[in-house]
Amino acid sequence: GMQVIIKDTGYGIKNENLEKIFEPYFTTKHRKTGLGLYITHQIVKGHGGKMDIYSKEGRGTRCIITLPPRGIE
Repeated sequence: GMQVIIKDTGYGIKNENLEKIFEPYFTTKHRKTGLGLYITHQIVKGHGGKMDIYSKEGRGTRCIITLPPRGIE
């Protein structure tokens, strides 16, 4: 399989928002659609993978995308 890790040292995500981030139209930003993580999550799941988000307010966020092994076609 393959794992992609994306991390930042930004503001982080509030604990009460972590469980909502993959819901369609959920956003805390002005003038955003709230579809980015939802669509990305659906694509990853469609390939049999998973997305895990870990965040601490004021310290940043880490996203781990894990995809299953695939044979050469």
